[in-house]
Amino acid sequence: MMRFAMVGLLMACAVGGALLALLASPWWWFAGAPFVAAALTGVYDLAQRRHSVLRNYPVLGHLRFLMETLRPELQQYFVERNYDGRPYDRDTRSIVYERAKGVDAEEPFGSERDMDERGYEFLVPSMAPAKVPDEPPRVRIGGPDCTQPYDMALLNVSAMSFGSLSSNAVLALNTGAARGGFAHDTGEGGLSDYHLRPGGDLVWEIGTGYFGCRTRDGDFDARQFAEKAAHPAVRCVSLKLSQGAKPGMGGVLPGSKVNAEIASVRGVPEGETVVSPPYHRAFSTPRELVRFLARLRELANGKPVGFKLCPGSRTQFLAVCKAMAAEGITPDFIVVDGAEGGTGAAPLEFADHIGTPLTEGLITVHTALTGTGLRERIHIGASGKVATGSDIVKRLVMGADYTNAARAMMFAVGCIQAQRCHTNHCPTGVTTQDPHRARALDVVDKAERVTRFQQSTVHSALQIMAAMGVRDAADLGPHLLRRREDHGRFRSYAELYEWLSPGELLAAPPESWAADWQAADPDTFAMGQRTPRFIERNT
Repeated sequence: MMRFAMVGLLMACAVGGALLALLASPWWWFAGAPFVAAALTGVYDLAQRRHSVLRNYPVLGHLRFLMETLRPELQQYFVERNYDGRPYDRDTRSIVYERAKGVDAEEPFGSERDMDERGYEFLVPSMAPAKVPDEPPRVRIGGPDCTQPYDMALLNVSAMSFGSLSSNAVLALNTGAARGGFAHDTGEGGLSDYHLRPGGDLVWEIGTGYFGCRTRDGDFDARQFAEKAAHPAVRCVSLKLSQGAKPGMGGVLPGSKVNAEIASVRGVPEGETVVSPPYHRAFSTPRELVRFLARLRELANGKPVGFKLCPGSRTQFLAVCKAMAAEGITPDFIVVDGAEGGTGAAPLEFADHIGTPLTEGLITVHTALTGTGLRERIHIGASGKVATGSDIVKRLVMGADYTNAARAMMFAVGCIQAQRCHTNHCPTGVTTQDPHRARALDVVDKAERVTRFQQSTVHSALQIMAAMGVRDAADLGPHLLRRREDHGRFRSYAELYEWLSPGELLAAPPESWAADWQAADPDTFAMGQRTPRFIERNT
């Protein structure tokens, strides 16, 4: 409340200066006028709805916008930094802000990126560009066992929980999704009224804590799940196995954030720190996993059911593929989360060293499903630092059918990456449960920004595809994305990675996949391979 008290102090100084000028000497206007201007600015900041920072930090918040006028030098260093201190891509955050605000993102004098650097990637344009479609395509999610398929947009809101996000942030995201006709993943924190009230399409995520459908002991509660999954806003159900920010580790919500409302939504005690287990209690083998997915789909009355993971061992994922084939059960979708993504707080060593990057993870999942003959039954979503139209097209090239964005959607609702999420002192009201800070985020304004960002970014992806001569996403292939290997030498993704033909693993696994395929066991998640050095030390 001290930040609001400052406005009161400025007003008191302004009134005092004015009285002295009127009663004592007009010279006092020189001292009082700045206080009057500052007080009026503070009142305006508290009343306006476009800038959350100014609503939470009247007058002082203008210093941030002053910094933005000094771009690119100061803004690039002080504002556009990644979560771990390394520079975020120069253009990405600016593009998100400009699209969310409806500002033309075109800039003169071309790219500032060094195209001669090793690892530079580009999409291949065509001498015969195609026409940009009038309406963006949608992806029908639903395999042979799904009776209520869902048409997914090319870009959707990725998983972020109520509790981690404020109520106003959730309302803005879902309202934006409802207006724009795209999906909003709830995150593992349960279904709240803020998810349901605006009427946007929801992907209800079920994590290891089974929040919103858990027993007192923390087990899965089928009755609660069936009741909530029946809500018409719930269009899909996603079972979270792991997330990119911290695969193999459960989430933590500090007790200071667990108020009565969040405790009710999650089904946990109020005021106590909530620690999600790193593993699921409902299953312990690949075969049990696919059976549990089938059970969820039955309880959800045939709505699409899938799972999300940050891939690790190829052997383990192949074990799940073998379990699918053996049981005759497939999920309707799989969301691949990259290790470079993630909006949640995570130990630095997990963020830097654990998990597969999205490119390798996505290609592995797509290729494994293709090689086992399951790809046609399962759609793939990609999440992990997806923020631009080119990001979408690249992920489609690598095997995804659609994409999800979390961090970019947070930018759209006003996040400035202050990295205060875990303190409950978020300056823009995005990641706080403090009602005074959360009120700074105006739902109407920020919902419109979410819609604008999604629509503009999808349109950008369609423009890029048209420039490549592609009329349908199904025509995108790995030969259309190329990477500089060294001076004067480029290789396409068709050359850089191994791509299997449908059913190849079942017929004759290639040598590079044979060991993983042989070791994969549908009845255990054990990786099944030990190096000679490990065997020598343990015999």
